[in-house]
Amino acid sequence: MVQLYAGLTLYGVSSALLVVSGFGLEPWNVLHQGLAEISGLSIGVVSIIVGAAVLLLWIPLRQRPGLGTVSNVFVIGLVMDAVLALLPDAHGLLARVPLMVAGILLNGAATGLYIAAAFGAGPRDGLMTGLHQRTGRSIRLMRTLVEVVVVATGFALGGTVGIGTVVYALAIGPLAQLFLRLFALPAPEATAAPAAGTATGPGTGTVVAAGTPSEQAILQR
Repeated sequence: MVQLYAGLTLYGVSSALLVVSGFGLEPWNVLHQGLAEISGLSIGVVSIIVGAAVLLLWIPLRQRPGLGTVSNVFVIGLVMDAVLALLPDAHGLLARVPLMVAGILLNGAATGLYIAAAFGAGPRDGLMTGLHQRTGRSIRLMRTLVEVVVVATGFALGGTVGIGTVVYALAIGPLAQLFLRLFALPAPEATAAPAAGTATGPGTGTVVAAGTPSEQAILQR
């Protein structure tokens, strides 16, 4: 649980850093920012509302939420708003570029932390796996289609799309994979020879299930 909430908190921090950098946000936060612009609500509050709405879509898709799923809805948005209230505006490339890079790196670490904690996928990732299971289409295709719609809608509403959005899209898969292995939790049933479909934590003998639908939804961005 410490790992879960550390990951969700770090995710909120990383998203706030990307907002302040002004170089573009991750796909769903483009939508959140656009909705915040027209509603007058904070981006964190919009994130919570959208997360709850997406979670309702799990019902017809027959997805089962976990503690991590529900926590994801609230913790990330609350942390994002808190950090944005504390951070000053960034001016000039010397301030903004490091914020963008730090935001993307921390987002990868946060993803690895909360997914490896195995308390359930986030609502948006569960949406992708649910669509995959119901349609028979690949997770990669489902994620691409949904996130293209999300980014386009968010941009039309005033959300920020830029080089940060592109770099995030290219980097988050490899970063999440790296940190999933790094933060893999010990499995009591693990043996010296891991079974197929598992990944070992570096230098520990740790084993974590790999290739689950929620992990694929994260990695196939």
